[in-house]
Amino acid sequence: MNGPTRARIGVKTLRTDRWWLTPLATFVVFTAFVVYATWRAFAGHHYYAEPYLSPFYSPCLTDSCVSGSSDFGQPLSLWSLSPALVILIFPLGFRMTCYYYRKAYYRAFWLSPPACAVAEPHGAYSGETRFPLILQNIHRYFWYAAVVVALILSYDAILAFGPAEGESDGIHMGLGTVLMVANVVLIWLYTLSCHSCRHITGGRLRHFSKHPVRYRMWTFVSKLNTNHARYAWYSLFSVALVDLYIYLLATNVFDDPRFF
Repeated sequence: MNGPTRARIGVKTLRTDRWWLTPLATFVVFTAFVVYATWRAFAGHHYYAEPYLSPFYSPCLTDSCVSGSSDFGQPLSLWSLSPALVILIFPLGFRMTCYYYRKAYYRAFWLSPPACAVAEPHGAYSGETRFPLILQNIHRYFWYAAVVVALILSYDAILAFGPAEGESDGIHMGLGTVLMVANVVLIWLYTLSCHSCRHITGGRLRHFSKHPVRYRMWTFVSKLNTNHARYAWYSLFSVALVDLYIYLLATNVFDDPRFF
C-alpha cells in the first residue's frame, strides 16, 4: 500500500514538560500508604481509644477485639490473626478495582503507559481480558460492600460523640470526633462519586423522562463524579490520618483535645 502510515518516532516521547512528576508522585504516595496500611493491619493493637475506633478495624468481629471496640458481635471467633485483615479486604478491593485508581497505578507502577503521548515499555497489551486483571470487572460488587463499610463508619462517627474514657455519660466532642466525621464525609463522597454508582443510578435507562427519581440521582452522582479523583485522594489521606491519630491516642503520645 502506498497510503500514509503512522510516523515512526525513535524517541520515547516528544513531550517537553515534566510529565513524569505525576506518575512519580503517585508511586511515592501509594507506596507509602501500602507500607503504612500493611504495618497497621498486621499490628492488631492500638486501634481503639474510647470512643474512637480506627477505620482499619471497623467493624471488629473477632474475639481478640479490644474491650468496647466491637458493637457487631464476634462471628469470627476462630480468627487468630489481626481483625483488620478481615475488614480491609472490602475497602481495599473497592479502591484497587476503582476506575480512577486503575489509571493511577497502571501508570505509576506498570508504566502502561506512564503518561499520555509517552510510549510504554511493554511489547504486548491484553487489556483486562486475562487473569489477574480480568478480576477488575468485579468492581461493582465491591461498590456494594463499600456502601456497607461507609454505613458502619458513619455509625462509628456518631459513637465518636459519646462519652470518652472515664466518663459515664454526656456528649463528647474532641479533635478525634472532628477527624472521624470529616473522614466519613470524604468516604461517602468517594463512594457516591464512583463510576459504578453513576451507572447503577442511571445506567440502561432509555428514557430519563420516565424515571424522574433515578434521573435526579444520576444527575447528582454525575456532578460528584467530576471530582472523583480528588475524593479518591482526600479519602485515602483521611482514613490513614484518622488511624494514625487513634494510634497516637492509644499509645498515650498525647491527649485528645476537647471542645466540650
